[in-house]
Amino acid sequence: MFFSTTGASLCAAIAGATVAHAILLDVIDDNSIRSAASTIAYGMMTYYTGNQTGKEPGLLSAPYYWWEAGAMWGGMVEYWHYTGDTSYNDVVSQAILAQASPTDDFMMPEEAGQLGNDDQVFWGLTAMTAAERSFPLPSTANVTYIELAKGVFNDMAGPRWNTSTCNGGLQWQFNPNNAGFYYKSSIANGGFFQLAARLARYTGNSTYSDWAEKTYDWMARIGLLDGNYYVYDGTDDTINCTGIDHDQWSYNAGTMLLGTAVLANISSSPNSTSLWATRAQGLLTGAQHIFFSPFPNATNVLFEFMCEEASTCNNDQFSFKAYLSRWMVAATQMLPSLKAQVLDLVTSSAQAAALSCSGMNASVCGTKWYVGGWDGTKGLGQQMAALDTIQGLLVNGTAPPLIVPGS
Repeated sequence: MFFSTTGASLCAAIAGATVAHAILLDVIDDNSIRSAASTIAYGMMTYYTGNQTGKEPGLLSAPYYWWEAGAMWGGMVEYWHYTGDTSYNDVVSQAILAQASPTDDFMMPEEAGQLGNDDQVFWGLTAMTAAERSFPLPSTANVTYIELAKGVFNDMAGPRWNTSTCNGGLQWQFNPNNAGFYYKSSIANGGFFQLAARLARYTGNSTYSDWAEKTYDWMARIGLLDGNYYVYDGTDDTINCTGIDHDQWSYNAGTMLLGTAVLANISSSPNSTSLWATRAQGLLTGAQHIFFSPFPNATNVLFEFMCEEASTCNNDQFSFKAYLSRWMVAATQMLPSLKAQVLDLVTSSAQAAALSCSGMNASVCGTKWYVGGWDGTKGLGQQMAALDTIQGLLVNGTAPPLIVPGS
């Protein structure tokens, strides 16, 4: 078990009362991993009501925002890919297509008040995953997943790349009426970077890789990436990006890690000595330093550095670990030299996450995986983080993302 040295008595009491009902996970048994993932996925899907009469497909109920629904569907596409369980496929494809928008780029008019570049790009990355995984497309669909991913890219490349300040970069919000319009965030730029890299690999079109490289270079030049490959939260147009918000969140590191691994995969030297491979390794090592091993007796256990220990995470932040796990695992198929390090981290984290899934019943997962049981919290983000981490253990038995040149 993993126990922190702070708040141990409370956590131990919770764990002692619930750990007997924790998910049983054998990390070297694929059937055990599938069973654990199935239990957690079931718990996560209880938060979704969009397939009920009178509800809008694809959306989550408050307090969960539109972007997190898009992120969740990406995890469920991966759930099908890793486990082979088709139980949710119809619901997932209906949800994605229902939010595609009249313009086939997830620009949903109803979501204008909460639709920024980062929100839209999460849906675009989900569509990209569906295309790469050849996720079943309903016969009634009038758009493909790759067309949706391209639609998101096309909205961001050029029209929203703002060179009037900071010599480039995407703003967090593209609507001047939304708070955060002047903020240039790593999640918006990193999400775009990753989408462009994955489109480059899938299609073979160098326009996408050119944009990916341009975005990476801009982020590094501005200081959103430093020499240790730490990824900082953002900067601001109003100061011409002369200052940096140095907060570090796990999903920012994840966006850049997978994007660099994909570019290493398609570079002229697809091996561990290429420039992009060096960057991918640096990002993985940086992420391991910041987001793993919160205590000496919780080695390689994933945690959200900025808020988890202090119990200040909000509903969005509870889910961030899901994306780092998801994209770390995906990176191993792009750059095999990362595999041993990633699987060490994911294996320890999955074992700890499984122990946390012992609240009320074994389908309810907690936040602090290092306490040896359930920490008394629950929510969609907690379910997603545990699911992405545990199902990622199945990566070695699955095919890598598709390549469809000329698409």
